Amino acid sequence: MATFQYQARTSSGDVVAGSIQADNEQGAARALDERKLYPICLTEQKPQRVATGKVRLRDIGIMYGQLADLLRSGVPLVRSIDTIARASSNARLSAVIKKVGEAVSGGKELAEAMSEQGPVFAPLHVAMVRAGEKAGFLEDVLTNLSGFIERFDELQSKIRGAMIYPIMLSVVALSVTVGMLVWFVPRFKNLFGQQRELPAPTRIMFAVSDALLQGWPVILAGLAAAVIGVVMLLRSSTGRMLWERWRLRVPVIGKVIRTVSITRFCRILGTMMANGVPILQALAISKDATGSVVLAEHIDKAAESVRGGQTLTAPLRACGLFPPQVLEMIAVAEESNQLDKVLVEIAETVERRTDRQVNQAVQLIEPVVLVLMAITIGTLALGLLYPILTMAQSIK
Repeated sequence: MATFQYQARTSSGDVVAGSIQADNEQGAARALDERKLYPICLTEQKPQRVATGKVRLRDIGIMYGQLADLLRSGVPLVRSIDTIARASSNARLSAVIKKVGEAVSGGKELAEAMSEQGPVFAPLHVAMVRAGEKAGFLEDVLTNLSGFIERFDELQSKIRGAMIYPIMLSVVALSVTVGMLVWFVPRFKNLFGQQRELPAPTRIMFAVSDALLQGWPVILAGLAAAVIGVVMLLRSSTGRMLWERWRLRVPVIGKVIRTVSITRFCRILGTMMANGVPILQALAISKDATGSVVLAEHIDKAAESVRGGQTLTAPLRACGLFPPQVLEMIAVAEESNQLDKVLVEIAETVERRTDRQVNQAVQLIEPVVLVLMAITIGTLALGLLYPILTMAQSIK
């Protein structure tokens, strides 16, 4: 239904103004007539466009930190949001914050208001804010989010900087490889055609060259179909679950993603329990803060086990995603009844360890790319030079 702004006269001749919802202009006029109002002006109110998600993550992180500081200083939530909206230098983010403030002033929770802004606020952020609101530690959650986004932005910048040189090398190597297979290899094929037996690298190289020259339309169509199929699969719930499980099992990257999710879970769960939230309710809320569908599913099963009287360690150990050191610390904490404190300490320890792992992974990217380039170019060189050396020996 559309919203119409109107100016109308009453039966006594007074002019009134307001808004009314109807399917169309004729329906709005009929609704006014039923109210004994005679429209003078009737205009459809265009719906305000929700700001797009093209807001820098860094600006959102700064906004979280500012909001946490204002709330910690005792400024009411609505006033804090209005202050940040007026002070923001990013016009798109300012418009989003204003809409969030309007929704909160209308009685909605902050997490609900954030979720209405489309892709601007990630589902993980909304889940963490919802947990902070329910447990009464919103300032801590916003501070953690600000720090997390700052570290994530630094990590992205570090990875981008480290990937520039390997990507340039990869592009050059791929261009040189394709050029050799398309232009040079066919010339050598005529030369080597006199030999009865060719080495395996040479035969493979000739087959790839022929495929590129003769079947490039089929190759392009196959690549396009593969991309479309992967996109459609990832859009389905089954595909997302398969992708998530595969991503968590990748040797280096999967370990980093897994430890980051565990860090979020431990920090939120420990903070909620320290603020007096029962463990079952804390588990139900903190599972959404992991950012991993697979890990959230296992935490949900762990909550069912805890409801049945078991310890938290046993179901977490059964899922196979938590490191043994973390499980041992949780088990000792449960025995000593200090789970809330130990979970926060686990988050701090795992976070420092994750930073070191990421730095090591970034440093390994460049040599791995160089090795792959050397293997590819070496294989091509071997395929071309070996028959030449064989021919030279036969001439002698």
